[in-house]
Amino acid sequence: MRTLQFKIQIQDIQKPPVWRRVLVPAQITFDLFHQIIQVVFGWEDCHLYQFSKSGWSSEVVYKIPDEYDDDQTNQDSRTTFLSEVFTIAKQTFAYIYDFGDNWKHHIVLEEISDAGKAVPACLAGKGACPPEDCGGIPGYYNLIETLSNPKHPEYKEMKKWLGLKKDEQWDVNAFDIIAVNENLKQLNYS
Repeated sequence: MRTLQFKIQIQDIQKPPVWRRVLVPAQITFDLFHQIIQVVFGWEDCHLYQFSKSGWSSEVVYKIPDEYDDDQTNQDSRTTFLSEVFTIAKQTFAYIYDFGDNWKHHIVLEEISDAGKAVPACLAGKGACPPEDCGGIPGYYNLIETLSNPKHPEYKEMKKWLGLKKDEQWDVNAFDIIAVNENLKQLNYS
């Protein structure tokens, strides 16, 4: 089975960078790839998404069409397979999740192989995924700053918003590859 190995990194986050390396079958749809990205990063899949060559300015976009979608260059992510687009190593792509918070992910196809696993797997990663609806990059850095200072006026409110207990801290470096791979096993690949 042909597999594709990708490195996916959230753009504009550097301290620490937030990235994942994944192995996926080439014969999956962009919509299933979206679901895999959601799992490996820890997103909650509650916002719109799109894949494209370079982000917002791309002419061909892979997404789930809606009733207002009259752009003929858009492709249905539920019927377009990765193998139709990703054909040579080092190809880059963009994945945008949550159009309000505007989480841009940079995707690099690192390797194409004919001797890979039949199911998706997370091979490596770094950094905790930003919490949903935290306000994009500026909100994410504000969250980190707020939670690093117990005397900050919004510290308790931010901990409560995240659902943290009094003695619990949010770890910007947290990444549990074992849990991620267990969650990947729960996806429906049919």
